[in-house]
Amino acid sequence: MESSVEKIPDRRRWLGLVVISIAVALIIVDSTIVNVAIPSVVDELDITSTQVQWVQESYTLVFASLLLVFGTLADRFGRRRMLLIGVALFALSSVAAALAPSGEFLIASRVIQGLGGAMILPATLSLLNATFVGRERGIAFAVWGSTIGGMAAVGPLLGGWLTTDFSWRWAFGINLPLGILIVIGALLVVRESKADELRRVDAVGALLSVLLFTSLVFGLIEGRSYGWWATDRGAPDFWSLEVSPIPFVFALTALALVAFIAWGVHRQRQGRSTMIAFSLFRIGSFRNGNIAAMIVSLGEFGIILSLPLWLQNVLGYDALQTGLLLLALAGGSFIASGFAGASSGKLPAVWVVRGGILAEIVGLVVIGLVIAVDTPWWQTAIGLLIYGFGVGLATAQLTGVVLADVPVAQSGQASGTQSTSRQVGSALGIAILGTVLFSSLATQLDDTLPEQLTGGTRQQVIDLVVDSAGSAIPALDERSTEAGDAAREAFSSATRASAFTAAGFLTVGLLATLSLGGGRRRDDEAAPQAVGIER
Repeated sequence: MESSVEKIPDRRRWLGLVVISIAVALIIVDSTIVNVAIPSVVDELDITSTQVQWVQESYTLVFASLLLVFGTLADRFGRRRMLLIGVALFALSSVAAALAPSGEFLIASRVIQGLGGAMILPATLSLLNATFVGRERGIAFAVWGSTIGGMAAVGPLLGGWLTTDFSWRWAFGINLPLGILIVIGALLVVRESKADELRRVDAVGALLSVLLFTSLVFGLIEGRSYGWWATDRGAPDFWSLEVSPIPFVFALTALALVAFIAWGVHRQRQGRSTMIAFSLFRIGSFRNGNIAAMIVSLGEFGIILSLPLWLQNVLGYDALQTGLLLLALAGGSFIASGFAGASSGKLPAVWVVRGGILAEIVGLVVIGLVIAVDTPWWQTAIGLLIYGFGVGLATAQLTGVVLADVPVAQSGQASGTQSTSRQVGSALGIAILGTVLFSSLATQLDDTLPEQLTGGTRQQVIDLVVDSAGSAIPALDERSTEAGDAAREAFSSATRASAFTAAGFLTVGLLATLSLGGGRRRDDEAAPQAVGIER
């Protein structure tokens, strides 16, 4: 086994970066491409608003829950090997999603996609961390991060085109040829790497982490359906108590968190492997960076759930027009990627991150202020451009800040941890902002519906609009123009509330970055260390 980065030809390393970036693009595009296709999915498969959230969350939740597990397994069995398995599984499950005959089947396919995505993401970060050093590592991380920011915006455009000109099913089917391209490229130009020290997988810790994240997101999504305390709108068939199951689910979350930490610390004291290297949290940049990454991700990607629904169901855009408008976000991200690459090594990375988060906040505030039933496209585009610029800056540099002082030998666990922080933040963002959107929609619609609609009829209209995620608004227009106008006004108000809530979380994330350092690795100035590169 060779152990020096310097023996890898430059050209092959940079070609490997291209392949790794395409692999990252595959999973990020898929997490956003679905958003513009959701109204078409609702129409064809007749899914509810709760299922709309689960189409997103089933992917993100499994993704977040298993990143730590597969980060550790990649270090042990080979990072490129894990990447290849993940891409193959992701592509095959995408085909299953494209052929889904029902909402339940689609959600199940998304679960398997999340499994594949959880294999891919930590492997890509570990491969970069093991392949590049010094200023080149900063450039590689900037490319990796900018790919995330840019693809988060390109996804809706691609999804809009495929949904409008072909079918929403092609939004998933496109992953098969991309997956084949990545597998071929990885076999040709990406070298295998493993950790020098092989660690046993902490099975109990893995189980507790899955239980923790699953119960937390389940409670956040299903709370508005089952009631946060009392069973307001019914309960599962197996539930007979008057108290909602949600408080018990959150209690399980708290117990799982305590048990996960206690078990991990116990194993660490015994010198055994853990899901998270708790010793790494003694490193200030790693600890504070993970907190910031989670909060920032919570605010970043949650708003992407509500905007496409508002644009299509309130303003009447089709999927392609929605994707074209969201291209402003991509434009901002790509502009930021150029700035981030040029500033690498010249400006402290943490200042670039702070500037990016501030731009995101400004962009979301602009979007929130202009949202109305008759908003012209260019006003929304301005907010999205500013927001996208911020996403590109913050995402490109935050990874480097988080991993700044982490020893290369622990890069797999460290990158898995920071990826988990981001994905947990994204999952919470979709759950929380989705709950804000649909809860606000129900409240606002109750306030704005005509007074002559009373009792069961009024609640029926509210349930129809909320459960359809707004796609029933055009049909409601045919029955009552006044009710349709009220629904559009309520959906606009709810989307505005979601945007301002996201800006609030990003403000907290910005404050969290004040405790971060400059983002320079200790080993960047030293000679390259052994990283376990196989020929």
